[in-house]
Amino acid sequence: MMSKDNKMKKDNFDSTAELTTNPGFQSSLSITSKNDKPYNPFEHRSLEHPNSTIGSIVHLLKACLGTGLLAMAAAYKNCGLLAGSFCTVIAGLICTHTVHLLVKTSQDVCVDAKKPSMSFAETCGAAFTHGPKKLQSWGGFVKNFVDYSTLLTYISVLIVYIVFIGSSLEEVFMAYIPEYEISVQACCALTLVPLALICQVRNLKYLVPFSLIANALILVVFGITFYYVFSDLPSPSEREMVVDITKWPLFFSTVIFAIEGIGVVMPVENEMAHPQKFLGCPGVLNTSMTIVVLLYGLVGFFGYLQFGDEVKGSITLNLPQDEILAQTAKLLMALVILFSYALQFYVPMEIITRLLLNRLSNRLNNLIQIIIRIFIVISTVAVAAAFPNLELVISFVGAIFFSTLGILIPAVVHTVYNWDRGLGKFNYILYKNILLGCVSIFALASGAYVSALQMAEELNGNGIEESTGNLTLTDNS
Repeated sequence: MMSKDNKMKKDNFDSTAELTTNPGFQSSLSITSKNDKPYNPFEHRSLEHPNSTIGSIVHLLKACLGTGLLAMAAAYKNCGLLAGSFCTVIAGLICTHTVHLLVKTSQDVCVDAKKPSMSFAETCGAAFTHGPKKLQSWGGFVKNFVDYSTLLTYISVLIVYIVFIGSSLEEVFMAYIPEYEISVQACCALTLVPLALICQVRNLKYLVPFSLIANALILVVFGITFYYVFSDLPSPSEREMVVDITKWPLFFSTVIFAIEGIGVVMPVENEMAHPQKFLGCPGVLNTSMTIVVLLYGLVGFFGYLQFGDEVKGSITLNLPQDEILAQTAKLLMALVILFSYALQFYVPMEIITRLLLNRLSNRLNNLIQIIIRIFIVISTVAVAAAFPNLELVISFVGAIFFSTLGILIPAVVHTVYNWDRGLGKFNYILYKNILLGCVSIFALASGAYVSALQMAEELNGNGIEESTGNLTLTDNS
């Protein structure tokens, strides 16, 4: 477990690490007199380095505008220019609303539990503990379920990262040493040693320099990429306006994976100097998501317009093979993801540490930590090498994990917490949340089915063209 001092120094990566810092929810509901002042959780937060409103917006943008921005063109390929633009707005509204549900529930349940703040998992558990009597005993289970879901989600993100690195390296090798015919699987394997080494870093403060380098490099990559994207754009009439609806599940699961930043929301809100400004209009959430949806829509639209059906999961992989500037962007992006892997790795490792290692002898902790860290790296590299199609991996992960964690769970938690407190006129909250649940289940089932079907066809050698570049990452994500 991290020390309190280390937690104070995490700075920009609170959004990732604090998601998993769940000391355990304990009900503290007490009977107060009518004259007692209602508990205000905001007044009881003691923050050594609180984030300003502007700083909180920057944190959310940082979480949502990572490498997923480069994947939007591939998403548009599965929907079309017109339908993609419309559906991106719809997906953005859904993701924004579910984040609002989660934060509002967290703020309300903090009053009931008399706690200044709660993490994602704590909020979900507490919503049941302070919900209907028949469901109160489920609080611990729900909290653990969200913990394990978060663990699997971030393990999946690590797999996507490796596929992206391998795909980028393959593109460069094909350009400069084509005679060796190095496969994407071999390129994924090349990441094993550097990843195993960098993931032995256990203190976030030592990873901050890697993050600073990654943030600087990604700006360079974006600049180079957009230079090519906006050069000599073809006419929109040359692209599909509306693609066959059977491909839409791939679009939605990719967009959800790209936009969804549910994992960083509660840490950002918990660290705000004025948390009451997180919700509302304009508010931190609405402002951030408006910028996110606008940028994602623009990049998706013009990326697909430029490259058409040839677009890959990350449009960096569509850059010219014969230009040094383009190949430099691919290498820089691979380096960015390599550094980002270590930061995202911190999340599942912290959960494992809290759930497993604390129960073991301290004498063995160090050895077990090393073994588990190496095992996770080997496992993620192996899975990435087995499924090197970025577009399908991204849509599969988005469908299974982010539709559940980002849409279904907030809708269920909000409904349970408000069940005895009122569900609005004509129970509109219930019906609206049921609709959100249906959207999540549809995205999960259809996106996972289509992605898994195409993965199986690739493995069986049925002639699906290998698309080594289809990526959506979250600095969450």
